[in-house]
Amino acid sequence: QVQLVESGGGLVQAGGSLRLSCTASGNIFSINAMGWYRQAPGTQRELVATITSDDSTNYADAVKGRFAISRDNAKNTVYLQMNSLKPEDTAVYYCNAFIRMIGTTYYGNYWGQGTQVTVSS
Repeated sequence: QVQLVESGGGLVQAGGSLRLSCTASGNIFSINAMGWYRQAPGTQRELVATITSDDSTNYADAVKGRFAISRDNAKNTVYLQMNSLKPEDTAVYYCNAFIRMIGTTYYGNYWGQGTQVTVSS
């Protein structure tokens, strides 16, 4: 089995910063792309940022220049540094990863349980 566990969410004032972490554990052979998505109440889950195994990144327009995604392959961990936070960034943030388990030949799509980020005005 594989698990993704997020941490680092919380309450912050507008203009502040938070750093989210997500660590994958289990019978992991390799990890391909990793990313962060978010879902605000009454909306669909949306992409925030992704990072490939060779560190190519992609960001939603709404977060470009404010958020930075990175990964530590030795720790099976992806990070999301969020700066200049705005009230509209308030959402549950979900970690996502494409993981190949030991003994398999394919990459499965895995999700974390989500962590709440609330930005007050």
